[in-house]
Amino acid sequence: MARDSSITTMREFIEALANPNIPFIRYAFIAGILGSVAFGVVGTYVTVKRISSMAGAIAHSVLAGIGAALYVQARFGVSWFTPTIGAMAAGIVAALLIGTASIVAKEREDTIIGAVWAVGMAVGILFIARTPGYVDPMTYLFGNILMVTKLDLAIIAILDVLVVACGLLFYRQLQAVSFDEEFAAVRGVRVHVYYFVLLLLAAMTIVLLANIVGVIMVIALLTIPAAVGGAFSRTLLGMMGLATFASIVFTTGGLAVSYVMDLPSGSVIIVFAAAVYLLLAAARGIMHRRRRSEDSQAEERST
Repeated sequence: MARDSSITTMREFIEALANPNIPFIRYAFIAGILGSVAFGVVGTYVTVKRISSMAGAIAHSVLAGIGAALYVQARFGVSWFTPTIGAMAAGIVAALLIGTASIVAKEREDTIIGAVWAVGMAVGILFIARTPGYVDPMTYLFGNILMVTKLDLAIIAILDVLVVACGLLFYRQLQAVSFDEEFAAVRGVRVHVYYFVLLLLAAMTIVLLANIVGVIMVIALLTIPAAVGGAFSRTLLGMMGLATFASIVFTTGGLAVSYVMDLPSGSVIIVFAAAVYLLLAAARGIMHRRRRSEDSQAEERST
């Protein structure tokens, strides 16, 4: 029964993709695939480096840039200052602030992260409140992949290429910084420089994610696919590849279910990703216990 239901869901979704009268479904599908590449690469670094709290602060500060862009567009008619550009500017500023605080004042790092996290959201909400006309903040807080336009796709593609190129170009340096900063410094790696590079890559990736699941749930999609990849790969490149594949599955599957069941796409994507991750974790746990039990029985027989 469940299998028939899932087949029907995918059939309806595929038919929607092929329907020329509803292009927003294709745009959302393409956005999910494009974004997944960056999510897999940068999410792996974020997970291995264990800087998800920093990434969370950057994600929430993005709302300040979105709110400022909406305000400037509505008040002064500056059409080029789009929410995506505003989000990028705010994300870069937040990454630089957090990175500087982490290097200069390590004992106050948590305070800076918390301040950037809260102030960024507060400033964004204030700008939205003062923007003429009606602006629904829920679209930006929780995302709506179905609102992606051709312009958004072009911006996502450019940022995607930039993020992946930097992530792979500086692969060895970022790998060294992510696993052991002290050893990397001894080997002559400019740790602080590549630490900032990593935070800036995270900021750019978060802007991509904000178009899909919103700023509130951005960390889940940045870390869950990487966690899935890490569970089945012992190399960083393998983890990136699996994380990218997992992200494509999560965004596509969540989009299909949300379209057919008329549910918020961002929330469905996150719930779907979490459910798959929990199932995989449970299955690995059962297999691990079974393997340990078999090993202990083998030891008993040998003795």
